[in-house]
Amino acid sequence: MESTKIINIIHNNQKLSVETAYSLKNKLISLGYTVSSTFDDLAELTICIGGDGTFLRALRNHNFPKIPIVGINTGHLGFFTEITPKEIDDFLKKYMSNKYTLQQITPIEAKISTRNNKITTTGINEIVIKGDKSRSIHLDIYVNDNLVQRFSGDGILISTSPGSTAYNYSAGGSIVDPSLNVLQITPLSPMNTNVYRCFSSSIILPSDAIIKVKPEYRFENSLIVVSDGFEHRHNSIMQVDVSLSKYKINMVRLENYEFWSRVTSKFL
Repeated sequence: MESTKIINIIHNNQKLSVETAYSLKNKLISLGYTVSSTFDDLAELTICIGGDGTFLRALRNHNFPKIPIVGINTGHLGFFTEITPKEIDDFLKKYMSNKYTLQQITPIEAKISTRNNKITTTGINEIVIKGDKSRSIHLDIYVNDNLVQRFSGDGILISTSPGSTAYNYSAGGSIVDPSLNVLQITPLSPMNTNVYRCFSSSIILPSDAIIKVKPEYRFENSLIVVSDGFEHRHNSIMQVDVSLSKYKINMVRLENYEFWSRVTSKFL
């Protein structure tokens, strides 16, 4: 990619993040880069400083830009934000020497149809369809227009491969290598009684799958749709269609990045 020598820096308001952003800006300027005071669509790189939540908000707030993005972790887990503040100098050397690759990840999209409107929301990790105020709900779940199950329980979580290590993993879903571009449906507290029978494990689907979720009519006003932790409340939800998005996010990965070693270091 041709260099514009423009860098976007996005950070949260935590003390360490602010200090790291200030130091990084000075380093970049000394190396001949321009650090934009606002988000510049012509930038060659976006650097996000904070935790994974800051990283996800940055992508959402700027409409999932194609500009390559890298994260500096000043938060807790830091699965998306892989660089520590102590590693910034090493990162800059490798970046300027082109010792990195771009990993494309595909967000997930939910089209929410109500009786009067249609709303689209996008996430990186997951879309969750669950009951409001801890209510159990009944959902008909279709894959490519084929009825898969009539679900009863707290709700369902539909995750991307990169998002499989987030809420999905906490809910008992499988960790999926991000090189496999798939969707995963994970049940949230499914009911399995003489009356209700639901899948109790996650389901892996191909990247072109379209998941259609229809609530029973009496649960139309009892649903919440959540994308990466952001709640969407709408009256009279008739149907939610979930699929992978048309967007592509370009993640900067250094030469020594390896997914499963990160999984081990973060979870074991």
